[in-house]
Amino acid sequence: MDNAKKVEIFVVSDSIGETAELVAQAAKIQFADAVTGIRKFSFVLDKDQMDDIISLAKETNCLVLYTLVMSEEKLYFKQQTKENNIRAIDLLGPIINTLEKLTGIEPKREAGLNRRLTSHYFDKIEAIEFAVKYDDGKDPRGFKKADVVLIGVSRTSKTPLSLYLANKSLKVANLPLVPEVKPAEELFEIPPRRIIGLTNSPELLNNIRRERLKDMGVTKYSTYADLDRILEELDYADKIFQRLKCPVIDVSQRAIEETASIIMSIISKNNKQ
Repeated sequence: MDNAKKVEIFVVSDSIGETAELVAQAAKIQFADAVTGIRKFSFVLDKDQMDDIISLAKETNCLVLYTLVMSEEKLYFKQQTKENNIRAIDLLGPIINTLEKLTGIEPKREAGLNRRLTSHYFDKIEAIEFAVKYDDGKDPRGFKKADVVLIGVSRTSKTPLSLYLANKSLKVANLPLVPEVKPAEELFEIPPRRIIGLTNSPELLNNIRRERLKDMGVTKYSTYADLDRILEELDYADKIFQRLKCPVIDVSQRAIEETASIIMSIISKNNKQ
């Protein structure tokens, strides 16, 4: 390792450069500290920008990874790296050329096509912002605006599920159920079909909460992880579920993805009614 030459990776793209950066990161990790870093150049669209990058590359021991799709600019950059003895790899070229031969279709060669903003993109961003704003019962007014409201005792995956479903463009609010805190009236003013109750096994909740307390550095006794307290909370939650007449999902043996799939199925079925 002492004799290793230090190398920097340049990532050059006519878009954001995420593809090349991921490849660079995957390669870098194989060489520990020998690769000193990754320098990214995004939205490189003209020859002046390319000349500046070439000048920088000549001053350091580097490898250039590029994802350029516009023909003239790509050809220019390729020629410049070759003439200046700069090691460079065209990441997309071989793939695009091979697909062109296989399909018989001329590639569009437009920069940033995979980053074009669509209505779906904006819907997802709005849903994520919604989930953050109305997480943990922060503002009960969000219940009436939500596609679904998740309710349950602490550590029943309400927040992770909210964010996962938000990535599916669903607006999700959630509310923790605590015996000492009366649920907001807004919860009882929305249709039960838009509410999902989440429950968990007492034993699993006990283990999860104990680990949570350890992570928080709490070593002394806490009712939060007390089994009798957990049973009391679950009983209280069951009464709320019954009062609302909402669907209930036991998350104890399910991954987030599986629970989310069940929720989406319930929402889809309800929307058809």
